[in-house]
Amino acid sequence: MTYSLIARAGDEIGLIVASKFFACGAAVPFVGARSAVASQAFCNPVWGTEGRTRLEAGEAAQKVLADFVARDAGQSIRQAHLMDSHGRFAAHTGADCVDWCGHLIRDDHSVAGNMLAGPDVIAETSRAFMTAEGPLPERLLAAMRAGEAAGGDKRGRQAAGMVIHRGEAHAWLDLRADDDADPLGELERLWDVAQERYVGFTLGMATAANFSGLPDRAPIDRAIAEAEALRLAEGRASRSRAVET
Repeated sequence: MTYSLIARAGDEIGLIVASKFFACGAAVPFVGARSAVASQAFCNPVWGTEGRTRLEAGEAAQKVLADFVARDAGQSIRQAHLMDSHGRFAAHTGADCVDWCGHLIRDDHSVAGNMLAGPDVIAETSRAFMTAEGPLPERLLAAMRAGEAAGGDKRGRQAAGMVIHRGEAHAWLDLRADDDADPLGELERLWDVAQERYVGFTLGMATAANFSGLPDRAPIDRAIAEAEALRLAEGRASRSRAVET
């Protein structure tokens, strides 16, 4: 029902997913400070919650995945891929997942999918991620658009989600389109809107090492003003749907 991408770039971990399945952005991603799990097909959320806890504690991705496959009587209809705290990837596609189904692993990312138009979906997703430039959200979106252009979910489109962590247990960015005719397009719009104020605001977020974060508003306000000035200079209208008051 799904194709998804897990990637690391420096201290950032990103997971993006798209599917003809309602709210896949809530059901599939489980991301931590140093690890990530995508549990999909006939997804088992415990693979995600337990997997994230064990990977964050330092267990190897392949060991955790092998344990899940051995314990789960439904493993043949499960699909999962995961990255451990050392940046190592592992993946499982059950024998009874709906064709086309499969996965691939590269040095800095993994892709997996089922109910897809064909193997080109994950191949193109991977290729596009490797060649895309810019911030991680834009590379993830470009990769998924390439997978969609190669056929994507063979049933069509409905939902998508993107989660990015920057070395913390809490997300730096967490966007979802739960029921949309063009869910990846909606994520692209939300990312544009996030850059207007939200990204600047995150400069002040607390971290595990800095409990107070940045209580001085001045640098945050400056970053927001600079983003707004750049948008206006480039002649780009705001894509926010919020009504100005």
